Amino acid sequence: MAPDPQRYEVSTDQARLDLDFICAQLATTYWAADRPREVVAASLPGSLCFGAYEKATGRQVGFGRVVTDGATFSWVCDVIVDPSCRGQGIGRQLMFAIVTHPVVRVTNAMLGTKDAHGLYERYGFRRREMMRRAAEEPLPTSP
Repeated sequence: MAPDPQRYEVSTDQARLDLDFICAQLATTYWAADRPREVVAASLPGSLCFGAYEKATGRQVGFGRVVTDGATFSWVCDVIVDPSCRGQGIGRQLMFAIVTHPVVRVTNAMLGTKDAHGLYERYGFRRREMMRRAAEEPLPTSP
């Protein structure tokens, strides 16, 4: 289904973000199910956040977050849409807003996902091998 710009809008205004919605939706994901609320809250101010909202009610129905240096690199993460609103093009509206944002569009963008590859490929993402170091991994004891 095509996105309905008459029904939904995407905003980067952090004052509009609904932390309860974001935490509840992230708790249902494979990548952030165990992420504490205080960590979610701490991640928002340092990120470029995109909220999707019903125009009529202002209710948040989607979210995406970008960590970026604004010049060379962007990491797209935490893209979520309320399950009751899926299939209405909200994910496409979010991704379009993200990849065309003036700060993001000039950078090389990465994301990690186990699903929704078709959505991300539509916006220029390609499957690539990538290395990852988790925060809980032990640090080396010497160089």
